[in-house]
Amino acid sequence: MIYLKQISLIALLAVFSFSCKPDNRAVADISDIDLKVVSENLDEELFACKSETEVQNFLNKHPNLGRYYFSDAPVEPGKLAGYLFSILQNQDFRTFKTQLDSLIGDRQTVIVDSLTKAFKHIKYYYPAFTAPKVEFMVSGFAGNDLYISDSLIIIGLDYFGGPNAMYRPDVFDYQLRRYQKEYIVPSIIFFISNRFNKISPGDQTLLADMIGYGKGYEFVRHMMPGTPQSLIIGYSEDNLKKTYNSQQDIWAYFIASKLLYEKNVLQKRKFIEERPFTTEIGQKVPGAIARWVGWRIVNLFMKENREVSIVELMEIENASRILQESGYSGQPDKVE
Repeated sequence: MIYLKQISLIALLAVFSFSCKPDNRAVADISDIDLKVVSENLDEELFACKSETEVQNFLNKHPNLGRYYFSDAPVEPGKLAGYLFSILQNQDFRTFKTQLDSLIGDRQTVIVDSLTKAFKHIKYYYPAFTAPKVEFMVSGFAGNDLYISDSLIIIGLDYFGGPNAMYRPDVFDYQLRRYQKEYIVPSIIFFISNRFNKISPGDQTLLADMIGYGKGYEFVRHMMPGTPQSLIIGYSEDNLKKTYNSQQDIWAYFIASKLLYEKNVLQKRKFIEERPFTTEIGQKVPGAIARWVGWRIVNLFMKENREVSIVELMEIENASRILQESGYSGQPDKVE
């Protein structure tokens, strides 16, 4: 089971060029894959409640909401029904809900159909995969942005109204750009990748963390082919270009500072966690830069080892092997 309070998506690199080595990976043909995503608009049911008692009945009917989605609600569980009913009486909130419906658009087309296509790709590579049920909620930020498990996904749509919404989630400015509807599905697929992403529990190095994230982003790229790369990791296009063009300096800093095999948690956090920028390297280097570098390494590994499938990649626990066989040393892609 995977639970997520804030979406951790950073950015992908610019367009990758391909080397001359033949690519023996099969193209995923999902046309015959039988998979359906069941979705339910629980927010509509909540907004139809006319009393606190009806809200409580609603919560009783959907216990997963209280157990998971409202796990960090601003009130204790016994007072949740009253709190939600008071929100429902707020006219500004109802106006926000109407606006949100317009900004999100048709949920089936924008979210469910896109999830279905991605899930079909997962099932192509992992036949035992079953699609989780999807539930939509709007609760005035009383719940979480996303809850993800093997069998259930709850999407708090109020978080994803984008820059034109009346209200935005209470997060840092540098995190706000990815709280838009376009980021919902890529973020879900990234976290589902954790189910398949094998990582050595004994390797506590920064390199292991980097490769772990990199494999996750590569997974999304395979399960959502054609998705704009900025949506997969969330850097702006400008940051993608700057990072790609300055990667030799970034890599040189990692090597000179002996960061790859760093195990100190506080030291690793400076390069793995989100920040406005990576102070230690420079203000033009975005935060979580180690994740970007990790994906760069993984991508080059896949280019150099075209016989390795995405399933086989996800099984590789040895981060040092991926680095070594990638041949990465801060260089940009070769121009064919």
